[in-house]
Amino acid sequence: MLKSETKIRVRYGETDQMGYVYYGNYPLYYEVARTDMIRKIGWSYKTMEKNGIMMPVASLNVKYIRPAFYDNELTIKVKVKKFPSVRMEFEYEVFNEENKLINTGDTTLVFVDMKTGKPTNPPEAFIKLIEKYYE
Repeated sequence: MLKSETKIRVRYGETDQMGYVYYGNYPLYYEVARTDMIRKIGWSYKTMEKNGIMMPVASLNVKYIRPAFYDNELTIKVKVKKFPSVRMEFEYEVFNEENKLINTGDTTLVFVDMKTGKPTNPPEAFIKLIEKYYE
């Protein structure tokens, strides 16, 4: 299983008038963790696009458990349980500084051929980088 952990410090501009992290920022945190995971395995979205493939989000689910606040350091854990095909499904858990679970979510991204706009398989080079996580 492919998994990764990323830390993010909450910036003031990410909070609402109540001092909580604004709910719409969690999907952005997911994206930071997802991008970091891809980078850690030796790939990038930029490389994906150079290979003629983009990865739009097809679905997003978020569950809010408890709030995060300005200047908290959050840990975002992301994992990909199933080996990707045309779709790649990510699961997220966000923890506060006390290591309490504050948020969960999942996204499904689709590999899309940039010329045709149709779903496609991931690039072979990408598959070779991740297959060791699923043996």
